[in-house]
Amino acid sequence: MQPITNILVPTDFSEHAQQALGYAKELARLLGATLHIVHVVEPIIYPAEWGYSQVGLTELEQELTRMAEQEIHNLVESIRAEGISVRGEVLYGRASEQIIRYAQEHSIGLISIGTHGRGGLEHFLFGSTTERVLRKASCPVLAVRIPRPKEGR
Repeated sequence: MQPITNILVPTDFSEHAQQALGYAKELARLLGATLHIVHVVEPIIYPAEWGYSQVGLTELEQELTRMAEQEIHNLVESIRAEGISVRGEVLYGRASEQIIRYAQEHSIGLISIGTHGRGGLEHFLFGSTTERVLRKASCPVLAVRIPRPKEGR
């Protein structure tokens, strides 16, 4: 087993991603590893009959990228203030492909990723970035779920 010196945390800024980040921060502290926080802006594709022009979509993608860059910057600064080595980046493309590519290019030893726990029709329609990363990543992947409340208590 190779020592883990770099931990990747993909984020969509959701509660699920925050849960995965919590685990990653603790592991980074224990291992002295650097956290890599990434957000992937996926291309927006709308059917032409919806009335959106290419110019409008380009402006929307630019705004989404700008907002993501600000969120990543804020997140990196707050983690850095905790004394953890961290870097952040906004990527563009299909989320699972960009996460896997980033992990390979930056010698990532572990990916900590949140999972929404979707099932049934919702999973069929939307797929799962986490599932694709689990199947294709060349390093270990920690898939983190938010604990469900216990029933009957």
